[in-house]
Parts: sequence; C-alpha cells; structure tokens
Amino acid sequence: MPARQQTMPFGAAVERDGAVRFRLWAPAARQIELCLKHPAGERWLEMQATGAGWFELRTTEAHPGTLYSYRIDGGIEVPDPASRFQPHDVHGPSEVIDPAAFDWGTHAWAGRPWHEAVCYELHIGTFTPAGTFGAAIERLDHLVALGITAVQVMPVADFPGRCNWGYDGALLFAPDASYGRPDDLKRLVLEAHRRGLMVFLDVVYNHFGPEGNYLHLYAPQFFTGRHHTPWGAAINVDGPGSREVRAFFIHNALYWLNEYGFDGLRLDAVHAILDDSHPDILTELAETVRAGPGRHRHIHLILENDSNAAAYLTRDDSGVPRCYTAQWNDDFHHVAHLIATGERDGYYADYADRPLYYLARSLAEGFAFQGEPSAFRHGEPRGEPSAALPPDAFVNWLQTHDQVGNRAFGERLHTLTSPEALKAMLAILLLAPSPPLLFMGEEWMAQTPFLFFCDFGEELARSVTEGRRQEFAKFAAFADPAVRRSIPDPNDPETFARCKIDWASSREPRQQEWLAFHRKLLELRRREIVPRMERIRAGTADFILLGDQGLSVSWVLNDGTRLMFGANLSDTELRLPEPSRLVGATLLHLEPPDAGPALNANRLPPWSVAWHLKDEGQ
Repeated sequence: MPARQQTMPFGAAVERDGAVRFRLWAPAARQIELCLKHPAGERWLEMQATGAGWFELRTTEAHPGTLYSYRIDGGIEVPDPASRFQPHDVHGPSEVIDPAAFDWGTHAWAGRPWHEAVCYELHIGTFTPAGTFGAAIERLDHLVALGITAVQVMPVADFPGRCNWGYDGALLFAPDASYGRPDDLKRLVLEAHRRGLMVFLDVVYNHFGPEGNYLHLYAPQFFTGRHHTPWGAAINVDGPGSREVRAFFIHNALYWLNEYGFDGLRLDAVHAILDDSHPDILTELAETVRAGPGRHRHIHLILENDSNAAAYLTRDDSGVPRCYTAQWNDDFHHVAHLIATGERDGYYADYADRPLYYLARSLAEGFAFQGEPSAFRHGEPRGEPSAALPPDAFVNWLQTHDQVGNRAFGERLHTLTSPEALKAMLAILLLAPSPPLLFMGEEWMAQTPFLFFCDFGEELARSVTEGRRQEFAKFAAFADPAVRRSIPDPNDPETFARCKIDWASSREPRQQEWLAFHRKLLELRRREIVPRMERIRAGTADFILLGDQGLSVSWVLNDGTRLMFGANLSDTELRLPEPSRLVGATLLHLEPPDAGPALNANRLPPWSVAWHLKDEGQ
C-alpha cells in the first residue's frame, strides 16, 4: 500500500534523499534559527527568509527522530506550530516524523456509507485504565459486538499537561504524547478498519488552548480583534494574512484524513469561527476535502453548530452532501433530556413550553428551532428551515462529553431519570433514521462520572478552578459558596482518575442487562432499518402529538416502506386514537415488551414506545 503523507507548505518534511526541509511562517519575526538537539549537543542553523513572512531551511543534519525548535529573533525558543509530535509536551522541542515509515499493510478500506453510521464517542485518556491509543485497540471488539460502526474520538491534538478533554489543543498536528506516538494512533485507525469500524476525529478550529501556543509572538496575524469569541480574539480567517491561516487549518483537516486515514472529522463549535468572506472557511474546507480524499473513499464531515445553519447540510440532486454530511443535533438532546429528567435550567428552558412538539419536530425535520426566537439567547432568532433535509443530516444522542461533563458532578443520565424513561428514550434514539451516537460506557450504564479535568500551570490552574465553580453560581443549587467548593477541582489528578471507565463493573448482572438491551436494538436497526436507509428522501416525515403525553412520528424509507413509532412519554396511561395507519403494519419493537395487551386494546402504558414498519403499497 502506498505511503500516506500530507504534503504541506509548513513544518518539517523528510524528503526522498533523506534531507529534511523546515518551513515556518513568521511574518512578525526578523530572524529565525533552527535548533537541532542532537545527543552530542545543540546545532544552530539560520533559516533563510524567502518573502511574505516565510523562513525555510533544507538540511541533511536532521533525520526522523531528531528533536528541534525555532529561536525567534535571538530570544525565545518555540516548538513547530505544525509539529507532528511533541515527546516533551507543548513547551518542549518538536520531533521530526517520517509518515512514510508506518506500514499500513495491504488491508483494503474505502470507508462505509453514512447511512450505516452508529457512532460511539470516546476520550482516549479515560476509555481504558491505561488511557492510550494502544489500550483502546483492546476494546474495539466490544464496540463491534455492540453494533457500533463509527468510533468518534475526542480531540487528540497536543495539549498542556498530563490530561485534558482535548479542546485546549495548542499544537494541532501532534497527537498528544500521553496517549502514545503517531504510529500508535495510526495503528488504532488501522485496527478499527480491519474490524469494519470507521474512525472520526474531533478537531477544534475555533481557538487555540490557553497554554502552549506561541503563534502570537511571531505570527500575530493568526488572530484578529475584529471578531471576538468566548476565548478572546478570534482566529483570523477573513482579514489580512488570512490566506496562510486558512491554509493551516485546511491542511490540518487533510492531514488527519490522508496521513492517518481517518474516515471523517467532527468540527467543534463552528458557530465560533467568525468569517465574513465568501466562500467562508467552512465551505472552502469542505469543498477541498470533497475534491481530495472524498473523491476516492467515504469521507464524512460532521458539524457542531449552535446556529443551526441548514445551508451547510444541503444535498445534491442524487442525495449526496454538497459540503457537510451531518450536524450534531443539540435540539434533540435538549428536549429529550428535559422530558426524561424534568430539568428546565439553562438552555432546557427553551423547550419547556412545548416539549413533545419540539421532540417530534427534531425527529421529523431536524432542527426544533428553525428561525424562531430563543429565550435562552435573549430572544435572538435561532436556526434555519431544515425540513427539506433528510434525517441522516442530523446525529442524535442522549449523552456526550458535553452533556455529561458540563454538569458540576459529571452525572450520567441514568442517575437522573428512571429506567423506564431511559429505555423509552433509547428506543426512540436507536431506531429512528437519524444516525445515533452513544457516549463511552453508556451502553452498560457505567457508574463512573465524566468530569471536567485539565492540567494547567499553577496560575492558570487556579483561575480555571475558580472559574469553573463560578459558572454554577447562577443555579439555585449552587448559590451557597460552600456548595460550589464541593465541585471537583479540574486540576486535581484524582478528578481525572475518577473518570476512567471501570470495565470490570460492566460484567455485573444489571450492567449486562443494559448492554443486551442496546445490542438488541442496534441489531434490529442493522437488520431492518439500515438496508432501507441509503440516500433516504427528505420531506417525507410527518408527526402528530397525542395530547400532552405522547407523539407519533413516521418516515418513508428508500424502498417505500413507512417506518413509524408511537410513544407515551408520561407517567400515566395514554389512550390512542383510532389506529388506521397501523392496519397492515408489522410490529418492529415494543418497549416495554409486556405492553402488547395494552397496545392491542388501543392504549400505551407509561413510558412505552411502539415501532412499526408498513409497506405503503398495502
């Protein structure tokens, strides 16, 4: 199999004759020196200014494994912003990596079509006790047996310290050394592919982490004061100097897809990428990927976008995504969580007046908010019309790193609701046409929390700890400062340790029951629904509300079959209207299974869901 290497205009590249070319964009610097850190001592070489802020040097004194750094104007040494590996963390030297050295073997892999996607989000550091790429390989067979087809890896770009969620990455091309070396990550992708699993990577293009990024010293053009984000000055993707900045992020996307063989990317919080240019960077990135690796294999680009911008998700006449494959559907989660738990704080308040309507709309049309004002956002309109999009343009879930980890104590959903309510919601999630996503350990109701954790330097650590606790001051339960002090310290090593999945507990009888429940539903999805899903048509879904207790949603699949469910999402029995639509339909799944007699009597017990398939020709 040919070597996989992303050719880039920056960074360290091993050339065919063994020489290494170093290239850095440093428009604010007068002089750049390359420092090669050999075992016998350091070697300083002045780089040549080639114009437009670029510095370059080609040398035979470096080779794969050589550590190096750049010295700016005779002063501070910095790592390579395009470093492929940082063995000594974000403040240390970079290492020359030869991508061609990894043996990908002969396994043929062109990816999987999107309609087969069942996603599983995991954090490398807490997914296993060892918290490494290699250890994650040992759990891939579990995911296959569960019915997962796509592993969604939280960000791995080099972050400061020993642990982090990954959204504070400082060096975006370097897998964090705490997880292993670049070849270890490639081996994880390769082993997943050998098992038929797609692998997606979460990437962060809206900001750099608060520690370990030195771009402001020699390339301040990476940032702009014209736009502001929750993290400060925005990334400059539309002002002077933005061509090089855009290339940096677009090459990063291509790098993970080409050099590591990832099957797709999840772009974090793109609503915070502020861009007034046309085409904007999101469009340019997607078009570049579609014209590149997307021409030869299945590549799936997923958005997290609080703006609910449907325009990024459009399909061509044959149903193929023009830019982005799908978006994480916050609306589905928020309203499903509200119904299951009764919680109405924060953004859940937006859905409290008509929860069943919002749930039904998110299932049938994608977004619950399609331009309506959001009270949580001070009355600002949110979203765009999405009913013309197919259901596979939206990834639905009940738990993710955000929705568990952004709680003060990292509680998982099963601790906040009843088993009956949770099973009803899972029956909807796992059998609806939209690709479902599970969060690591959710399939067997893992007892470990998922807390917010990091490992910053002392001063920043104090600020983060206090800021984290202050975030909850607006909630009544945390009004007392003493209660806020009980919120786990993100920088305490024990906070991180508590989040590691306890796989031994998955063998307990109750956990095995939950695991069997998930497997049963995902096997039903694979057998009965997925074969009818390819390029599913948009605009065929409809829904009705069953009073203030239930709802019914249906979709026409690609073979003309109508998939439909009715649900009672309340604590009291629901009497159904005349079930004319169910005449000739086949019962696909009933939750709970003993609800059959009630369903035959035209009733739905509390927290029950009935799925049917019907040939519309009947």
